[in-house]
Amino acid sequence: MSEVSTFRLYLLRAMYLFTVVGLAIEKLPALLHPANLSPGDSVILSVLGATALLAVLGIRYPIKMLPLLLFEFVWKSIWILVFGLPQLLSGGLDPNVSFGGTETLTACLVGVVLVPLVMPWGYALEHYLSASGDRWGKQATVRPPLPRDKPKIAA
Repeated sequence: MSEVSTFRLYLLRAMYLFTVVGLAIEKLPALLHPANLSPGDSVILSVLGATALLAVLGIRYPIKMLPLLLFEFVWKSIWILVFGLPQLLSGGLDPNVSFGGTETLTACLVGVVLVPLVMPWGYALEHYLSASGDRWGKQATVRPPLPRDKPKIAA
């Protein structure tokens, strides 16, 4: 098993804290006072709120919450490649839009740069890609007989 250094654990904790603080500053006001949000924007805020709450757990359990950072990296990469860059290159990225504008592109770029820097890639590869998966079916367990189950021999 690849060991994660104490320094790397502190980097992970800092990343989770950065996520919590950033989302609290940027999105908490809209979560506390939702006004005139489209259904799509309300879903986005809910997912980001859940991400912030789970990142709090990451401060305490940085290794157990690695899938949250992987999720952050993946969704931000997808958004940049599929939506952000094409809009930026076509001149259609609106700086005044709170969801999907230049603010979102900047936030996603920060995540796509920082997460790979703090991620313990050896651990992640060993535990998420190289490790065998969990079984799909029910495990057959054979229970040893209890003392009361032993056949009694007549004397």
